[in-house]
Amino acid sequence: MNRIFLDVHALQTVPPSNLNRDDTGVPKTAVYGGVPRARVSSQAWKRAARSYFSEEHLLDPGELGVRTKKIVEAVAERITRLDPSVSDEAALRIADETVKATGLKTEVPKRKASAAKEGEPEPAPEAKYLVFLSTRQLDGLARLAVEGASDITAHLANKETKAKAKEIADTHHSVDIALFGRMVADAADFNVDAAVQVAHAISVHRVENESDYYTAVDDENTDEETGAGMIGTVDFNSSTLYRYAALGVHQLAANLGEGLRDDEPLTTPVRRAVEAFVHGFTASLPTGKINTFGHHTLPDAVVVKLRTTRPVSFVAAFEEPVRGDQGGYVREASERLAEYIPDIERAYGDEGSTLTWVLRVGPNTAKLAGIGTEAQNIGELVAAVGQAVAERLEKPA
Repeated sequence: MNRIFLDVHALQTVPPSNLNRDDTGVPKTAVYGGVPRARVSSQAWKRAARSYFSEEHLLDPGELGVRTKKIVEAVAERITRLDPSVSDEAALRIADETVKATGLKTEVPKRKASAAKEGEPEPAPEAKYLVFLSTRQLDGLARLAVEGASDITAHLANKETKAKAKEIADTHHSVDIALFGRMVADAADFNVDAAVQVAHAISVHRVENESDYYTAVDDENTDEETGAGMIGTVDFNSSTLYRYAALGVHQLAANLGEGLRDDEPLTTPVRRAVEAFVHGFTASLPTGKINTFGHHTLPDAVVVKLRTTRPVSFVAAFEEPVRGDQGGYVREASERLAEYIPDIERAYGDEGSTLTWVLRVGPNTAKLAGIGTEAQNIGELVAAVGQAVAERLEKPA
């Protein structure tokens, strides 16, 4: 298959907020171009995008996975649904044996075992690390367990059955596993190379963190009881962020294999996954301190590139920080991109095979109008990108 890359660039302004904080509660920052910038980690935005897939029903639940240590309980729950005659205790036992047969390691957490009261059943075993499994993988392990429920030890001692357990856990990956990858430190066979690379979002301008001093009043205080019931501080900043993600469509197709559904060609689930990612990455938002700041914003501008050379970030357009001399940052940031993108494409890009789409809001982003096909809304953008990806996939290598 030909190498196909999808780059998503976004300019997004957020008001006073603390989207992603460090271990001291301060908004994360980074130095770029010699000045401090606001920063939102890639992990924070990947998590937001994954959550958006299900919250906004961009993908069917069967196309999504779960990342958890509680995989034994997840399989046991499915076992009792498949065979109600299996007790909860037995379901946990055979689920644990089946999970171990895949090569994944489980144990009863010591803190839970020691906290259990005398006479109570032992807590359920958990994986020693977070494990990312698809719905179909969990269902498949449950079916395999039920087949040998009468004597699970003998059932899994069979080499073919044990090999089947490993195969179930490493095929039919969900869309989010195919996109964001999976790493299991002591079972490298289960690793899945991520199809998506997400950059840390950084502000296009210099940023200094601020601190808000707040108080809370005790509602039951009498007039004689003066003073606050609680006082504290919360750190925040505001910024116009440059966000970037690169999706290797060919890697996504390889990760999905023959597709999530047996009755459809590979192009269909890949297109569905691409459309969900473009929509989810664009519209999602980390929720750190959101009840405090209510920072519900969407990007002012989105530029999507479909190319066959290699991923290209446009962050260098902001190596010299935007000064905001025009009363804000979005207009100058848009102008910077409108100038930088054609220059970098002419120098390094494959202009003949690269497709570009632009979704923008308001007059401040007007300069971006001429660099690609304009989409009027997110639905139009997603559909256009999905169609183009499908056409590229159908071309012979």
